[in-house]
Amino acid sequence: MKFLDLAKVYIRSGGGGAGCVSFRREKFIEYGGPDGGDGGRGGDVWAVAVEGLNTLIDFRYQQHFFAKSGQHGMGSQMTGKSADDVELRIPVGTEILDEDEETVIADLTEVGQRVLLAKGGNGGWGNLHFKSSTNRSPRTANPGLEGVERTIWLRLKLIADAGLVGLPNAGKSTFLAAVSNARPKIADYPFTTLHPNLGVVGVDGREFVMADIPGLIEGASEGRGLGDQFLGHVERSNVLLHLVDGTSETLAEDARTILTELAAYSPILMEKPRVTALNKIDALDDDVLEERRAALEAELGHPVLLMSGVARTGVTEVLRALWTQIEPSRTPPPEQSEAAWQP
Repeated sequence: MKFLDLAKVYIRSGGGGAGCVSFRREKFIEYGGPDGGDGGRGGDVWAVAVEGLNTLIDFRYQQHFFAKSGQHGMGSQMTGKSADDVELRIPVGTEILDEDEETVIADLTEVGQRVLLAKGGNGGWGNLHFKSSTNRSPRTANPGLEGVERTIWLRLKLIADAGLVGLPNAGKSTFLAAVSNARPKIADYPFTTLHPNLGVVGVDGREFVMADIPGLIEGASEGRGLGDQFLGHVERSNVLLHLVDGTSETLAEDARTILTELAAYSPILMEKPRVTALNKIDALDDDVLEERRAALEAELGHPVLLMSGVARTGVTEVLRALWTQIEPSRTPPPEQSEAAWQP
C-alpha cells in the first residue's frame, strides 16, 4: 500500500427538496383545500475516524464526495424523502483543514470521532403551510435550501509514542527493524526511507509505537532534500529519539543541524523530551568512542546513550529511556468494582 499523508477533497452537501403546490380533489367533497407536502432534507457530509487505516491513499482515487438532494414534496401532505448522508472514512490522527491549508476545522485523534463538514439544506414548505383565514387556497411553496460546497484538505499525522529523527544514514530504519517487526527499507545511501514507518516496540513487558521518518538535512525547513513535510508525523509523539551517526567526523555539527531544523519547523518539537543516542558504536574503538561521546555531550548539554542497531548493543537501555518519558502519558484503566449481586 502506498503512503499518502495529504489529500485535497471536494465535498458538497445535498440541497433540500422543493415544497409542493397541491390541492385535495376527492369525489363528493365540495371543499378540498391545499395539501402540498414539504420537501425532503438534503444529505450531510461527515468525516469519521476509523481504525485499520494508516494512509490517505483512498482519497487519491476519489476526491469528490457529493451528497444527494432531498426529494420534492408531493400531494396528499406527503413529505419528500430525505437524502442519505455521506461519510469520509479517515485514519485516526487526521487533521481537516480549510482550503487555505492553515485553518484547522477538526482534528480527529480517537476512533469514532465524527465532525460535520457540510450540512444538508432543509426542504421547502408545501402550500399547506401558507393556508390562512384570508388565503384559503395558497399557490405558493418554498424551494429547498441549497447545499454547501467547499474544498478541504486532509493531513495525516501518525499517532506514535516515540519519534525517530536524525540525518540520513544515521541508522533510524536499522534501529526500528531491530526493535520491532517493521521492515523498512535499509541501504547504504541517503534517503533510503521515503515515507514514514511505524513499528510496535516492546521492552520489559510494555509496548509502545515508534515512528521513523525520512532523514533531515541542513535547509530541510526551506525545502531541501525531502523537506520537512514528514515532521508532522512526530509532532504528536511524547518523546523524540535523536540518533547521531557515531562514525561521522562532525558529530556536534550533525546534532546541531537536526535541532536547528526542528526549531525552524515548530517550537512544539523543541519542547518535547529528547533522548540522544550515539549509534554505530560497533565500528569504533573504546578511546575514539569516549572522545566522541564527551564531545557530543558538551555540545548538547545532556547525557548521551551509546548503542548499535546492527549489533543490538545498548538497544534495551535506549528503549527504557524512551519508556521513562512515555509512561506518564499512559493513564491506567479505571478499576471496576464488583457490584453486589441482586435478583
